[in-house]
Amino acid sequence: MGKIAEVVKRSGAIVPFNPDRITNAIYRAAVAVGGRDRERAEWLTKQVVHYLEQTTPEGHTPHIEEIQDIVEKMLIENGHAKVAKEYILYREESSRRRREEGKSTPKPSENVPWEKTWQILDWVVSHGLHTIEALNERIVRGEFEQIVRESEEAYEKEVDMAAKLIAERRNFLRMVIISGPSSSGKTTTTIKLEQRLRHMGMKFVALNVDNYFFDIEMHPKDEFGDYDFETPQALDLSLVNEHLKRLSQGEEVAIPFYDFKVGKQYLNHTQMKLAEDEILLIDSLHGLYPKMSENIPDKIIARLYLEPLLQMKGPDGRYIRWTDIRLIRRMLRDAVHRAYQPQQTLEHWHYVRASELRNIIPYLSTADYIINSAMPYEIALYRPRLLDSFTKWEKQYRDDPLREDAYTRATRINKILQAVEPVEDDSPVPSDSVLREFIGGSRLEY
Repeated sequence: MGKIAEVVKRSGAIVPFNPDRITNAIYRAAVAVGGRDRERAEWLTKQVVHYLEQTTPEGHTPHIEEIQDIVEKMLIENGHAKVAKEYILYREESSRRRREEGKSTPKPSENVPWEKTWQILDWVVSHGLHTIEALNERIVRGEFEQIVRESEEAYEKEVDMAAKLIAERRNFLRMVIISGPSSSGKTTTTIKLEQRLRHMGMKFVALNVDNYFFDIEMHPKDEFGDYDFETPQALDLSLVNEHLKRLSQGEEVAIPFYDFKVGKQYLNHTQMKLAEDEILLIDSLHGLYPKMSENIPDKIIARLYLEPLLQMKGPDGRYIRWTDIRLIRRMLRDAVHRAYQPQQTLEHWHYVRASELRNIIPYLSTADYIINSAMPYEIALYRPRLLDSFTKWEKQYRDDPLREDAYTRATRINKILQAVEPVEDDSPVPSDSVLREFIGGSRLEY
């Protein structure tokens, strides 16, 4: 065993020192700037550990900030300035977020579509759905079916508006990109949007960007063996961009195929070419990320952004977080469609959230239209499905300093689910609802 056995986290908790965390942080920064050499990341980690052991006084437990300072030093001294810059930027962004979250009166975020949220807030207030207490009152009065109907109609109007905006640009459009963070409802919304636009006489060809994933061994992995697929750099962005540009110009390309069972990409798998009257339709987590469509004229791209912009206050008087709604949705979807246990989804969510805050949400202002996919009634359906699990996870993670993020989220969501009136019967939910993408029972083919 090395000289360094433990490290102090920012929370003050003392946890076992794990060099793999350093390797993962270095490799993740390298991936962000186009590097894929994990062996070099491991070699640099050894330099960090050696320096740390040589300079740490006997009996001193190093703080995480001390270790990060040494990482920066080793990266720069060994000629990895670009990786060091990315590492420093990510570190500074994380620090800034922690400072903002710690303020009693934080600054309004520039990444929130305020005009849209005010419109939604006005709608939920007028429909008596602005607090869990108000929702419960309507459910107790036997109005659940009515709430479902009102919520679904509001969402369908949003999709109608998006279709109208796209149709108005049909003469010069070459691609439509539907983007948004995980479990925002992109798949269902893409299908519904395509149905409307085809009815208007428009023709589409779908491009599955998931086929551009790098081989699995090239992705960052943490000390628990969990791969990080959430960053845009998990995709071969240069190839995506090249193919989008060529397709928009009427050229033929050979798109790759990604086999998720074995985690391998096969190049030049399927020929694709757009006819003059066809438009490329793309459903992508990172559709707004600049490098995906750089050098392609904005006027030929329509960009849509999805988010469950729920405007409802929980039992503590705070608005329910959109990320918590999406976490629950992904838990349910992963369990049904990906044989991925809800607990695994919870433990992985910090990767999802970190990438969203850095690579998705900052670009929502570039979207031509924002669609709200939240259903104010959905949390009532989630309580009987997941309340017991969140209660268990809150207890399980309470004293685990390596799972602080999972504990915080489990505690917060547990309080919300405990406060809402449960609804067991989901039959009032339409079979083509965006919610069916997550709770199952959809008649749409995904």
